[in-house]
Parts: sequence; structure tokens; C-alpha cells
Amino acid sequence: MKTILVIEDNIEMRENISEILELASYRVLNAEQGKVGVELALKHIPDLIICDIMMPVLDGYGVLHLLSKNPATQNIPFIFLSAKAERSDVRRGMELGADDYLSKPFDDSELLAAVESRLLKHERVQGGYDRSMQGLDSMVQEVQGDLQSLSEHHESRFYRRNETIYKEGSMPHGIYLLLKGKVKTFRTHELGKDLITALYADGQFFGYLSLMEEQPYADEAQALDDSEVCFIPKEEFYALLLRNQAVSKQFIRLLADELEQKEEQLIKLAYNSVRKRVAEALLKLEERFAQADEEHFHMNISRENLANLAGTATETTIRTLSDFRDEHIIAIKGSQISILNRQKLVSMRN
Repeated sequence: MKTILVIEDNIEMRENISEILELASYRVLNAEQGKVGVELALKHIPDLIICDIMMPVLDGYGVLHLLSKNPATQNIPFIFLSAKAERSDVRRGMELGADDYLSKPFDDSELLAAVESRLLKHERVQGGYDRSMQGLDSMVQEVQGDLQSLSEHHESRFYRRNETIYKEGSMPHGIYLLLKGKVKTFRTHELGKDLITALYADGQFFGYLSLMEEQPYADEAQALDDSEVCFIPKEEFYALLLRNQAVSKQFIRLLADELEQKEEQLIKLAYNSVRKRVAEALLKLEERFAQADEEHFHMNISRENLANLAGTATETTIRTLSDFRDEHIIAIKGSQISILNRQKLVSMRN
């Protein structure tokens, strides 16, 4: 049976929350103010803490601060309660390390959903992830859930097609979440030739590698289509990682795999034929941007961008696409490319 500590100075609210949780088969500990709550947390080490913000003696921010400094309690999932729903309150709580935030009044289902979600996420993080793609995807989803929560309290910005989001050589001050659209990152050779290093779709984060390395951006980020992007300051991103060491370690492993993929890209550029490189570029576009309900993947993309993704000249890419069309592997209509025979692209040989 999971133990939940409820810290709330309003007796009616505290009893109501406790009753709901007990009916859901949780063991509940109650504290009428922050100082008592800290003492109970240190004594019993609950599985989750629900804490009001505005309380006498020690407020919710103080409770979270004290518990985050103790190794025994620093990783306990923490949900704030408050009648105030202002963005500044939410942001301060998230910066201090809160996992979730419920604004009063809330109904039974909202409370139980928040509790179940945070307990499940904590169990997954503590259990760790394997290095398979499925394991990495699970880890990314857990991290993104918290980052998505952070992003809800930041304004987004719209970028037009081909508009720069950040420049190569500039210093990172946070990470980016792509809410809607398509984004590419690329590096420019001294002779002016571009190489696309990564593609990003809705719900994906980018710009974190340079931030973690504390180095200037090694590439430039640009909107591939009209896009909506949210910026999350580095202080809040670091707070997320620092408050949970397990997530931090897994995120470092993800970064290592990203570097490995970039090395693999360079090897393929050096040794794969033009046909195979163009085929893999098309498959990469499908993997990143395909919709679940479409029979054949199709996308509008300039021949220059496709060439930059494949690492070859634009003229060579155009000739290769014409060959693929004649072989009924793809269909071309203006700037739109449709994949008709995915298996042939997959099995393409040098």
C-alpha cells in the first residue's frame, strides 16, 4: 500500500483529500502545517507528498526546499496545492523541483489522476531503462512529460519557414520544444555547403546537447515549415534533472546515444553510395514526419534540403530522384515526394 503525506492547514480541505485517497486504497498521513509535514516526511518517507503553498510557520516552498536537501526525501514525488493559479506561482514551484501542481478547487478525478501519474512515473524512473530503442523511448517520454509541464507556463513563438531559431556559434540559454511544425539543424561548410544534422517533429525537444556540454551551438536551427516553438530556460531544465538523479543519469545515456548516431551518420556519408544516401534521407523523413493514418508517406521538401540531408549535391539528388521515380519507388508532384515502395528504399544496396 502506497503512503501519501498530505500537508494542508485547512482542516476541511485536508480531511476531504484524505478521504478521497483512503477510498482509493492509499495510506494517508496528515499534517496541519509545513513544519509538522517535514517531520512526518523524514520519519515515514512517504511515496508521495501533497502540499499546500500558503501555510503558517513554514509554507509549501519551504517544505519542498528542506526535503529536496535531504537524500532520503529529495526524490519523493511532490504535488503543490494552491488556490492561486497565477503563472508566477506555478513557475516558482517548478523551479524549486515540484513534480505537479493542482489549483483549488479540483475534483476527485483530477486529484487521483495526478497522484497515479506521479507514482507510476516515479516507479518507472527508479526501475531504470534498458539501452534498446524502446527503453530510450520510454525514458524520453518520462522526461518530456515533466518538460511539457514546464513548457505550459512559457509563451511560444512562431517562426516562418526558413527563419532561424538559433545560430551556430551562439551560446545556449535553454532548450526548445517544437509544439507544431518541422525544424532542422544543420552545419555549414567553409565553402558554403550545408549538411542537415537532425530533424524534429511536433513534441520534440532540441538544442539540449550544446547546453549540457556548456558549449556554443555546433549547428544552426531553422524552421523547415511554419513552426511554433516554446523556449524553456536552462535553470528550469537543470532543476528537472537535478531533483531526480535517476532521470539525470538516463538523460546522459540518451546524449551518448545521440553522439553515437551522429558518428554513424558521418560514416554513412563517407562510404554509402549516392543512391543509398538519398534513400536513407527519404526514410529518415518518413520516420520523423509520417502520419499514422496515411497509406504512403508524402512531404513537400525542397531538393536543396533533401540534398543537404543526404550529404550530396542538389543536381545529383535531382537525378537520383528521377531514377527512383522511373523505378516506381517514389512519386513526384512539384516539391512533394511520395514513397510508393518503402521496401525497395530499405533494401537499397551500395
